[in-house]
Amino acid sequence: MIKKLFFRTLDTIRSLFFNGLLIVLPITITFTLFHSFFKLIKNWLEPLNVCLPCYFQNVPQSEFLVVLTIILVIGVFVKYFLLKPLVHAIEDQLVFKIPLVRSIYSGIQQLINAITSKDQSNFNSVVLLEFPNIGSYTLGFKTSNLPKEISPDQTETYYSIFVPTTPNPTSGFLVILPASKFRMVDLTKQEAMALIISSGIIKPERFE
Repeated sequence: MIKKLFFRTLDTIRSLFFNGLLIVLPITITFTLFHSFFKLIKNWLEPLNVCLPCYFQNVPQSEFLVVLTIILVIGVFVKYFLLKPLVHAIEDQLVFKIPLVRSIYSGIQQLINAITSKDQSNFNSVVLLEFPNIGSYTLGFKTSNLPKEISPDQTETYYSIFVPTTPNPTSGFLVILPASKFRMVDLTKQEAMALIISSGIIKPERFE
């Protein structure tokens, strides 16, 4: 009887512990991720403290306020003072004339435009493909048609597929495939990203 009561009490304690863990764990992981990201950005902005006046350095997180203000001012000038032609002129006359810088800058610019674009055919086509080997499947994003001049087979249309890594989707793989080797998936870009970043834990609510 005592043994049965002991195991019942132990099961109750275990159940209560896991119930509490299920509540605390998501909050803890979310806080840890945001804290790590915050520290990373703060380290990047640390050199700004040298340039700030002494009285401004006493303000908490002053480097963030400075950067946010600068970005806001640039946004205002670009939108209301029509500085986009000037920005494009600087890109054409200066940035795009430096060989290595041109390639990196242009690539990053195209990636940002693709991610933020509202065009559903641009980076928003979520696909399912066999990767990294036959029988293993992963999610990817169809980014563009591959030019025929660099296609493995010029008689068939090939596509560039970006396969992001988990849990960090900013890195990944470029896979070149014909249309017969992948299929479209009924997922939005946001749903696919949530699935990838969470390692498959966070699933679209509409499928529950």
